[in-house]
Amino acid sequence: MKASDYIAHFLAGRGVRAVFEVSGGMITHLLDSMCRQGELRIVSVHHEQAAAFAADAAGRMTGVPGVAMATSGPGATNLLTGIASCFFDSSPAVFLTGQVNRNEQKGDRRIRQLGFQEADIVAIASPVTKAAWKLESAGELPARLREAFSVAAAGRPGPVLLDLPMDLQRADIAEPDATGPAEDGFSLSPDASQVREALRHLQRATRPLVLAGGGIRASRAREPFRRLVERLGIPVVHSLMGVDVLPYSHPLRVGMIGTYGNRWANTALGNSDCILVLGSRLDVRQTGSDTEAFRSGRDIIHVDCEAGEINNRISGCRSIVCTLPEFLELATRLAETQEMGERGGWHDQINAWRRQWPDTAELSPATGVNPNEFLHRLSKASRQAAAYVVDVGQHQMWAAQSLELDEGQRFLTSGGLGSMGFALPAAVGVAVTANSPVVLIAGDGGFQCNIQELQTIVRNALPVKMVVLNNRCHGMVRQFQESYFQQRYQSTLWGYDAPDFEKVALGYGIAARTVSDAACASSAAEWLWEDAGTPALLQVMVDTYANAFPKVAFGRPVTDMEPFVKPTPMDA
Repeated sequence: MKASDYIAHFLAGRGVRAVFEVSGGMITHLLDSMCRQGELRIVSVHHEQAAAFAADAAGRMTGVPGVAMATSGPGATNLLTGIASCFFDSSPAVFLTGQVNRNEQKGDRRIRQLGFQEADIVAIASPVTKAAWKLESAGELPARLREAFSVAAAGRPGPVLLDLPMDLQRADIAEPDATGPAEDGFSLSPDASQVREALRHLQRATRPLVLAGGGIRASRAREPFRRLVERLGIPVVHSLMGVDVLPYSHPLRVGMIGTYGNRWANTALGNSDCILVLGSRLDVRQTGSDTEAFRSGRDIIHVDCEAGEINNRISGCRSIVCTLPEFLELATRLAETQEMGERGGWHDQINAWRRQWPDTAELSPATGVNPNEFLHRLSKASRQAAAYVVDVGQHQMWAAQSLELDEGQRFLTSGGLGSMGFALPAAVGVAVTANSPVVLIAGDGGFQCNIQELQTIVRNALPVKMVVLNNRCHGMVRQFQESYFQQRYQSTLWGYDAPDFEKVALGYGIAARTVSDAACASSAAEWLWEDAGTPALLQVMVDTYANAFPKVAFGRPVTDMEPFVKPTPMDA
């Protein structure tokens, strides 16, 4: 069997629905084999970074590693941003790169390169992958492919790269079973005594919280998580990556915490006396820079599958090292035998803070369209969406603060790497794999980073509902310059501009409108869904100087948020 034919059959047998790629000489055998095999959907995008982001989203949505493919040299290096995004956000993905023939590789020669477009992508990608290998012989291909998929999905998921010299792609190999035996997934069971102790601390607490992070979705543990928190009856705050662990209407859902968290959620966090941390690494954008204030006055029980993530920035946590599904299953079973107590007063207090500081009032009085109000209206119009895919910037924070996700709806964004340009190709990945409409939310800056993928949406007739919050600047950095650089807006406002995205979309043949009047925001959001099965773009004009509030004041605890509190001056 030809090696490239084997790869095509293997991917189809593993449940891969689509392969995202940009054509190139060193992957022509792979493309031809996938085309002839017929079961894989080949989605040709217009930049390899977009292919990687699409694979990231596909892996998150399905749990089956997303697959992206690129040719050698610049094709492979163009994947790197998306590979790193998968690595930092724990997204399962397998990247296949073409490589020059083995006899064209420089090997140990003291030269830069021998073959045209030769580049050592394995060495370059190794720091941001769980594993990266170059195929050395055709006979090792079946084992390497099985290992790649196993490693990508096991434990904390992530990307794996397999570099395929062209002469090995066309080599003959034995014809083993196309899928091979299913590997056992990595699991790490918790110490039952530690789990019992954690439950006792939660039982004794009067103001407990569960902090839910992206690891819950990454470990495919949302339903076990929900069973546990409903049994405990403890309010749930979430990180940026945990927006979709509970639907907006769930009675235990509080809101997002962190640098741009909902003010009432950060207030609850600051007043809690015990926190159970699940699927979160407690990074600076969740805890603020004042780690002592975050730590003091409360018990923190931190569950993670990697010991190095616990007691890292935040010391003194009660450590439980295990995989989340195993913890949740045991904790739920043990909690069935315990009385967790009545905490109606604590719930009432959190709801009172929510009423005192609504998200829609943070920009009040707002000029023009209030982005928080608009995103609530967009949510009400978008019940048919399988997911919200959100880019990076101020709009990302407004979306996480204010979107009203229904049961089953997903929220995908680039968290750890925070890469602008994520949303448009990721929306392609979601629309292809979910076979359902998806809402894309981007700022004018991020949307331009991969704007070429509008053609991918048109060519594939993907039902992507695009919302561009256009404030005509790089708003998040402009806001930072406002606070610390005496309003010198170099390269965010000065020297930056954006096109009229309505005209751009129309040029691609996509239905488009612009809204700048708050009174028309609801009808504009509803217009997006007049035909649920086709793409559409809505440009929402936002005040250039609108800030993402609330924001934790630099150098202060998470409860001290702008604009009520001023940040600590930063050294120049």
